[in-house]
Amino acid sequence: MKSRPQSSTDEHTVKRELAGEVLRSSGKLRLGVTGWSMLPTVWPGDTVVIERADSEAVSEGDIVLFQREHRFFVHRVVGKITEDSTILTRGDAMPRPDPPVVDRDLLGKVVLILREGRRIRPRRDLSLSSRAVAAAVRRSETIARVVVGVHGVLQSLLGQNSNHRASPCQS
Repeated sequence: MKSRPQSSTDEHTVKRELAGEVLRSSGKLRLGVTGWSMLPTVWPGDTVVIERADSEAVSEGDIVLFQREHRFFVHRVVGKITEDSTILTRGDAMPRPDPPVVDRDLLGKVVLILREGRRIRPRRDLSLSSRAVAAAVRRSETIARVVVGVHGVLQSLLGQNSNHRASPCQS
């Protein structure tokens, strides 16, 4: 396993701390997504708009932002344990659930996904076609790479053929 240079690690730590502070102080935050653990709901390059929330304010099916091991994760709530205010999460394209998320690590709930100038309200459930894509991506990193590549090509073609694109929301 490669380690990042110290200056890069420090920079990422500062960014995470700043993002967490912005969310705590203003109640809203926008974050760019880089991973594919939430395919096909959230794509690399999407921006998610997060509103501050605790475990009592989220329900099964919501997409949440939490912090673990000095990293941010945007995954779906798949269950709640009310006795100790923990939630169970899993990326739509991940084969297994994450370890339980305690309330202090939960930062907020995704209320909007911004993609190619479109505003998308996250659904609490996956359509049949989305479940099929998520299942395929779960089984193979190669399939994930192909799906992301095809999506990128289609977005480029659609972007070139579109004369008008909606502007992102103001937050």
